[in-house]
Amino acid sequence: MLRAGAPASPGPRPVDLLHDGWYTTDEVAALLGVDASTLRRWRTSQPVQGPPFVRLTSRVTMYSVPDVQRWLESRRVDPAEAA
Repeated sequence: MLRAGAPASPGPRPVDLLHDGWYTTDEVAALLGVDASTLRRWRTSQPVQGPPFVRLTSRVTMYSVPDVQRWLESRRVDPAEAA
């Protein structure tokens, strides 16, 4: 129940990149059921595709857990809503 003066919804929670968890390329690939080379191809394509990432070095790329979740949610298709 909403109280008078209370906001209707708190809005999206800001991403805490230091504490919300990280995936490696191999972990994201396993979660998505694709090969790690697919993620590497997405990162180097023009325009860039796939979930947001952080390139720590030329050989180390990480994906934040909330970014991967949001990316998946943005591609979710609900047939009940599409009708």
